[in-house]
Amino acid sequence: MPKPRFNGKGITLLLGKVFENPINKIVMNKRLPITAYLLFVGTIAFAQITFPPGGTNRKASVSQRIGITDVRIDYDRPIVNGREGKIWGGLVHYGFADLHYGTSKAAPWRAGANENTTFTFSTDVLIEGKPLKAGKYGFFIAMGPEKATIIFSNVSTAWGSFYYDSKDDALRAEVPVVKLTDSIERLIYVFSDETDDAAIVSLQWEKVKIPFKISVDLEKEQIAAFRREFNSGIFYRYWQNMQMAANYCLVHNINIDEAIGWAERSINSYFGEKNFSTLSTYAGLLEKKGMKVKADSVMQNAYPLATTLQLYSYGRGLESQKRNAEAIAVYKLSYDKKPDDLYSLMAITRGYSLQGNNKEALKYANRALTYAKNSYFEKYAEEVIANLKEGKPI
Repeated sequence: MPKPRFNGKGITLLLGKVFENPINKIVMNKRLPITAYLLFVGTIAFAQITFPPGGTNRKASVSQRIGITDVRIDYDRPIVNGREGKIWGGLVHYGFADLHYGTSKAAPWRAGANENTTFTFSTDVLIEGKPLKAGKYGFFIAMGPEKATIIFSNVSTAWGSFYYDSKDDALRAEVPVVKLTDSIERLIYVFSDETDDAAIVSLQWEKVKIPFKISVDLEKEQIAAFRREFNSGIFYRYWQNMQMAANYCLVHNINIDEAIGWAERSINSYFGEKNFSTLSTYAGLLEKKGMKVKADSVMQNAYPLATTLQLYSYGRGLESQKRNAEAIAVYKLSYDKKPDDLYSLMAITRGYSLQGNNKEALKYANRALTYAKNSYFEKYAEEVIANLKEGKPI
């Protein structure tokens, strides 16, 4: 296709055909005010349409939920492009430097390409053990051969680090620089080593990885979430929500006073229900407050409402707390309630085992095996039987 040539009258193709330039027509109309002309020219010059990004960089984002906290990273991905051995200390300067553009005389690396790399946290977090409030932050790195300083800035809308100012820092932390065996061609951020309340984030590029830990105070954030939902109407519409919130506090031994209120409402409010789950949770919280007599009274009302699975699970919970005598009583209650049931048979098996009577335990374990309806329960019953035959505890 012939290339266009531009002149004052229009766009002339090499073939000689002329397309009239719309700006020429406006200029020739002498009655058009100059302000309107400038506005029109400005529109043509700066109107934007969508194209893929130019150059070799690519936009990317990655997110991860840690506990109930959402963490999102938005960044641009430069490539090595044959520059192995020239990235660190070369293309990416070490420490803080005057980039001879913008206002910063001591700029770190932008930790990516183009505009700010940003981190967004839906709740408060800890970066390498240091507290950082919920929000969106610009992210920079002052690189070094062995260690790097990661920087979270309150300014998240900059282009690169040309205008970086340390007064805007929200957090700094020193982290190791890890050497990689294999080269990473295009820069990437990766989440790894996830637990219930933490994850490792690492920037990886060429043969270098810069890892750091993001953690959350999960118990604190979970209670805060319960309180927010308390005001939403969702919380009290279902007894299950109130019971689960109260039981979370019971299991983690936190926020007991408020949890007792939630547990009471799960039983007695308009949407409440008296069942084994609500009553046993309430009883457990009362016992945490030293109100054992009242707790025992509540449990006496709870036991008749329990399924054999609930009694078996409750007994296992008592075992985990080393309350074996109470567990044995619950297991016997389950068997007396429904003797021809898989869970009741497994319960009484555990009860006799806790008393050191493996002979009786083995008798009930063999009966339980005949009630197993799937391979999982068959395998479990067989393992119990094998342990009992060898004189081992379950």
